[in-house]
Amino acid sequence: MQVNLYSGSFSLIRRSGVGQAILHQKEMLECIGIKTTTHWSDSVGVVHINTIFPDSLAASLIARLKKKKIVYYGHSTMEDFRSSFKCSNFLAPFFKRWIKRCYENGDVIITPTEYSKKILKSYGIKKPIYSLSNGVDTDFFKPSNERRMAFRLKYGLNPDEKVVMSVGHYIERKGILDFIELARKMPQVKFFWFGYTNLNLVPKKISSAIKNAPENLCFPGYVEQSELRDAYCGCDLFDFMSTEETEGIVVLEALACGIPTIVRNIPVYNGWLKNGINIYKASDLNSFAEKSKCVLNGQLPDVTIAGEQVAQGRSISKVGKKLMEIYKIEHIL
Repeated sequence: MQVNLYSGSFSLIRRSGVGQAILHQKEMLECIGIKTTTHWSDSVGVVHINTIFPDSLAASLIARLKKKKIVYYGHSTMEDFRSSFKCSNFLAPFFKRWIKRCYENGDVIITPTEYSKKILKSYGIKKPIYSLSNGVDTDFFKPSNERRMAFRLKYGLNPDEKVVMSVGHYIERKGILDFIELARKMPQVKFFWFGYTNLNLVPKKISSAIKNAPENLCFPGYVEQSELRDAYCGCDLFDFMSTEETEGIVVLEALACGIPTIVRNIPVYNGWLKNGINIYKASDLNSFAEKSKCVLNGQLPDVTIAGEQVAQGRSISKVGKKLMEIYKIEHIL
């Protein structure tokens, strides 16, 4: 039996966390001995659907007609749709009703964390919901002095020059406005924001802030995974200032690369990311600035080894085994 990783509209989300999650699922399934395909065939018994576009809902209806089991991944919530693109706050309630319609067509819903599971349950969804990390490729993302030197050579950085980075779309929810202000507060440090969004899709305050960012902040745009890995290894601190997440694959990637990481103190991280133990947390711009300076100056304990252990616990192979457990519980295979 094969699993169909439904790939409709993949080109639209390839450069997002959802796109990366689909690639991780392929690796997970292969780790547990299950073949995957992107085509419909008689040998397909299960369909994984990861997006909430109209074609995805149509695919789930076709799968239902073909008597295939449907695993719907709940990556999106109304909460993380807000403060993203133009009119997103106005459209958020309608988005909630739409995603609920999509998810309810699955036999099983898998969402990355207990936090996002709680949100989906609050929507009144009656189907079984499981929390399962999107995972991280710890064979690919890992500490490397060679990759560190490659990054610093590419951007002309001195060996002792301090570098702070973040990753995400150019949307307010990802914390880009605060990141720009953080760079302005720390002119002696070099800042990088990796990721890209067409500025025509975001509110004017975002595009204006980017155009008027301080000189110590660089926007390289979207880069492939190999270059992003170099950046993780080459920087001195990963500041993820997002105000809402269902997990945050980039946080796992940063931890796997062994770099100090500061995240915003939001509910999604409760229970698995612990302040001062495996990560640092900040509540606002000023506390991000204070903790960032302390980390860069070596005034806070090094928690990177514990952070790496968090990532290792969510490796592709380990998450794959947990996925198989869900399959067995729900009689998917």
